[in-house]
Amino acid sequence: MAIQINYKNKDLKKAPNNLVLFVEENFNISSLKKHIANAEFSYIEDLLKNSDLKKNLLFFEVNSNKTIFLISIKKNLKTSDIESLGAEFHGYINYDKKSEYFVNSDSINSKIENFLGYFLHGLKLKSYEFNIYKSKKDKKIISINVIGNKNKVTIQDELRFKAIEKGTFFARDLVSEPPNVLNPKEYANRLSKLRKLGIKVTVYNESQMKKLGMNSLLGVGRGSINESFLVTLEWSGNKKDKKAPLSFVGKGVCFDTGGISLKPAKFMEEMKYDMAGSAVVAGLIQTLAIRKAKVNAIGVVGLVENMPGGNAQRPGDIVKAYNGKTIEVLNTDAEGRLVLADALSFTEAKFKPRFMIDLATLTGAIIVALGEEYAGLFSNNDELSNRLFKVGEKVREKVWRLPLHENYDKLMNSPIADIQNINYSGGAGSITAAQFLKRFVTNKTPWAHLDIAGMAFSKKAANLNPGGATGFGVRLLNQLIEEHYE
Repeated sequence: MAIQINYKNKDLKKAPNNLVLFVEENFNISSLKKHIANAEFSYIEDLLKNSDLKKNLLFFEVNSNKTIFLISIKKNLKTSDIESLGAEFHGYINYDKKSEYFVNSDSINSKIENFLGYFLHGLKLKSYEFNIYKSKKDKKIISINVIGNKNKVTIQDELRFKAIEKGTFFARDLVSEPPNVLNPKEYANRLSKLRKLGIKVTVYNESQMKKLGMNSLLGVGRGSINESFLVTLEWSGNKKDKKAPLSFVGKGVCFDTGGISLKPAKFMEEMKYDMAGSAVVAGLIQTLAIRKAKVNAIGVVGLVENMPGGNAQRPGDIVKAYNGKTIEVLNTDAEGRLVLADALSFTEAKFKPRFMIDLATLTGAIIVALGEEYAGLFSNNDELSNRLFKVGEKVREKVWRLPLHENYDKLMNSPIADIQNINYSGGAGSITAAQFLKRFVTNKTPWAHLDIAGMAFSKKAANLNPGGATGFGVRLLNQLIEEHYE
């Protein structure tokens, strides 16, 4: 089922079936007399006496052919609340199964600028489906027709919302793909197609990475027949800006068996989601390009497959990373940090960015700590952390900061190398993973690590997600850029 938004001019009292109207809190419908017939108004007014007025949305079948939907605009709404209203309305569309709805923009009485835009944005984000591998597809198109002359969405705002939707859907698509389709080479090929948007895409193969000294990343992919890659995505939206670019780094483990430190069989199929951090980076850069963001931003993703095999990396191996540090690999299932180690230090050295934000489905421990409500945030910079927290609250892609401390850092020291890739003492799994990554930010660059293991995929439909891949992070980071760096 696809959602199509149309803008039409109609006589409001003669609007076709399935009319969507906005009313004041507690379903005060006094303002609707000019939008519906008197008989319909009286009928709804009578039914409201026995309705649950605490709900956000009510609908009434005024006759066999016409349904009127009422959406309550509560006081002190935030833009994220409006998006949630749109998502909730999509739930009714799924249930109702009609093919056409008419949204009356003139009925919106709110001081929030672009109310309608946020409402439709939430509806579209909730409408996402990944069904390309189903033999029988639902080809039905649902038309959402906007009528009225007030509260229209401007062309500029429509472009912004569409850019965010496309970037989020791109990230969701990548995460949803089966691992036999989206191997590192196929992933790199799909990223290469972003060149048509004006993004500079550079693909580094294994021989090039070996020359650069990326042995930490390369070690992860040694057991797979699929080649590993590092891909950089450069969006130059403000060439007059001489400041350093913003940078975003993503873990792209296309499938994670754990390698020689093999994972349990149960739920291993979910390890196709282990590239979600890289998908968010790709979706973000695409969003910036589509909306022509006036900012210079870099995306860097390490694409590997972690498999057991005759040539696979072993527990006990020592590898030298891009920045010259040696790593004792005690557990091959702590592979994401090995990929990010090279990606982070390469990004810092090559692009000298204003900041680095990395995203990764890094640890199961973060799910134990925060569940599916918050991503874990670790940072060496208070200003960057505070900004991420505040914009996360605003768009409801929430982050929660956890500590970094030298005492945790000591737990990652190796007796025979510069650092080991797990903490054998136990506990603080997410923190010690972040402490590992911090070793590869060497030039005091402001840095934040987002552990999105609990947020990248959801088995339940919640907020603006229909269930499955969420694209968590695209909207968060786009909002960060809009508010602070454009």
